[in-house]
Amino acid sequence: MGSHRNALVAVVRQELAEARGTARAVLAAAESARSEAQRRKKLIRDAYATCLAQLAEARDTARQDILRRTQAEAAALTRNVESLAALTASGAAGTSWRYWTPTEPDRVGRPGLLRIGTVAYETGEERTKLPALVPFLDHAHLNVLGDQTAVDGVISGLLLRALGTTRPGDVRLSVYDPEQLGGTLAAFAPLGNAGLLSFVSPGGLGATLDDLVEHICRVNESVLAGEHASLADLTGTGSRPEPWRVVVLLFDPARTGDLTDAQRAQLDRVVRTGVACGVHLVVRGLELAQHPTVERVAVRGETAACDTTGGLTVRLDAPPPAERIAAFCRTTAERLREGPPPARFTDLTPEKIWTESSAHGLTAPIGDSTDGSLVCVPLGDDPPHALIGGPSGSGKTNLIYAWIGSLAARYDPGELALYLLDFKEGVSFARFTPGPRDPSWLPQVRLAGINVNGDREFGLAMLRHLGEELRVRAQAAKRYEATKLAELRAEDPGGHWPRIVAVIDEFQVLLAGRDALAEEAVTLLEDLARRGRSQGIHLVLASQDVSGIEALWGRSGLVGQFTLRIALPKARRILADANLAAAVIPRFHAVVNADSGVAGANQVVRLPDASDRSVWRALQRKLWQERPVTCVPPRLFDGDAVPRLPDAYRPAGRVPDSSADVGSSPGAVLGERIDVAARPARLRLGRMPGRNLAVLGTRTDEACDVLAAAALSLA
Repeated sequence: MGSHRNALVAVVRQELAEARGTARAVLAAAESARSEAQRRKKLIRDAYATCLAQLAEARDTARQDILRRTQAEAAALTRNVESLAALTASGAAGTSWRYWTPTEPDRVGRPGLLRIGTVAYETGEERTKLPALVPFLDHAHLNVLGDQTAVDGVISGLLLRALGTTRPGDVRLSVYDPEQLGGTLAAFAPLGNAGLLSFVSPGGLGATLDDLVEHICRVNESVLAGEHASLADLTGTGSRPEPWRVVVLLFDPARTGDLTDAQRAQLDRVVRTGVACGVHLVVRGLELAQHPTVERVAVRGETAACDTTGGLTVRLDAPPPAERIAAFCRTTAERLREGPPPARFTDLTPEKIWTESSAHGLTAPIGDSTDGSLVCVPLGDDPPHALIGGPSGSGKTNLIYAWIGSLAARYDPGELALYLLDFKEGVSFARFTPGPRDPSWLPQVRLAGINVNGDREFGLAMLRHLGEELRVRAQAAKRYEATKLAELRAEDPGGHWPRIVAVIDEFQVLLAGRDALAEEAVTLLEDLARRGRSQGIHLVLASQDVSGIEALWGRSGLVGQFTLRIALPKARRILADANLAAAVIPRFHAVVNADSGVAGANQVVRLPDASDRSVWRALQRKLWQERPVTCVPPRLFDGDAVPRLPDAYRPAGRVPDSSADVGSSPGAVLGERIDVAARPARLRLGRMPGRNLAVLGTRTDEACDVLAAAALSLA
């Protein structure tokens, strides 16, 4: 019994030991698993923390990149909007009142937008202000609603900007102000002295609206009749055929019901059709009918909202001071009484250069008439040649500059060749040739002679050159019948000879005296004047000396060819004796007469300032950059310049090619020939008797120069 119990205890103990061993093993495995789980947990937490840090860094990097790109795009958009605003509302249309001055508009282009205030918005950490612009002339009617005092300030500013960006007389105002009897816009009253402003009486609204509707009907009828190609002619580029009509209607909101049905109907007609015909309404206190041409501006204190800016709030500009408005209106009225300003030199050049053909003649403007339209001067079969005259200081050189620039912008070097000669002491034509400061030249100029008052022989050389050109052209013309040649020119405008225009300033120097040079010059001039028209060679003679002009009157065969006469102020003997137009025109004007100076053919032209070097340089560089590759620099002859020994004969130059010489005779260079080609004057020292050189005269220095040139060239 005891042994059985002991055996049972031993078995139990054995089983308990095994159970404890198993438990220990399980516990050890659990502890190991737990340690591994904790290790993995730590790894996961570390990875999670690293991932969070990386994500935060990536988020911050992306955020900074987005902010940077947003700021860059916002800055770029801001610059684009500012550039667009500067283009669409340049000068007086968009300048703040502190710096405001009127600006003369371009001849080409439609009116832009007008500023009423600014729009502020955030660009990153900065706050940017952009001009708030609204359309008006040629674009929209203006319907300004809100507080009456603030609205009146907005209207005054808009009218001043519209007037300041147009020419005097281009805008005519009519004001209907029954409550204040015109007092709201009293600062604009000086315009009434020039007929640019009229006030509508309290009972005259119906008649005014009827008149506007009739005006619109007349404009539409003129389009249908073909007087204008379309309504766009009235609002397109160039000078307007008639001014804009701006009607300001200042209603009292409490009394707008006083309008009759007929008046409202006429008002709606003007709203629908007025803008296309140059009629614009500026209405306060009455809401106009819905239409695409109506721009609404809702004023609330110092801010406003308008159709153009949408939901953006506009901070309104302060109204312009009444004194500034009155001063501007007085100046405008005075300018209108004086007439429109003369054309600018840039107005004479076309939008696209070198589009004209000279096959049938040359036509180019030199200024504008009293109504502002450009005046073109022709050269061709009739009139073939021109005579320009005017006393010293009357603007003769300026006129020549304007004419040359206008021609050069229209006709390329294959259509026009210019030969320019100035016999007075000066360098008027030097600007058309390459210089040390400006390498550009006028591509059409083949020859420019300056300071040639002491070198009449060079003038004769140029006439001989033109005479030879005339002979060559005449021989070529004989190969064809006259009708055939005309057909060829019409079919191939680029295949004809370029027309030559030879300008000789102070030409009387060439004809002075009774020597053989003067006689030959007269003969050549007569031949060129008589036969040159048929071969595309035209002469332009200019003089400020009455005696120079009178030098032609004794040669009827010569003066009769100069049917185009241009007389500057106080010029004498240019026009017919009974034609006194030149005696009464003011400065910067000229009388153009294409009928040999007969009084009935006068046309008064106002000349632009064409002598400004910066303006000329801009045009010349533009033409020079577009020159053909075959275009060569013009020949410049300076009578005051001492010719240099040609590079081919200078001690450091190349050895002359003996094949260019006749035989084996060496050639001594003595100077430069007075001719168009600028060839050296050479003396051949051949194997013949008398092969010697002697320099005779009392000018020792010049004689030594001749001998030195001969010795250096031979060496």
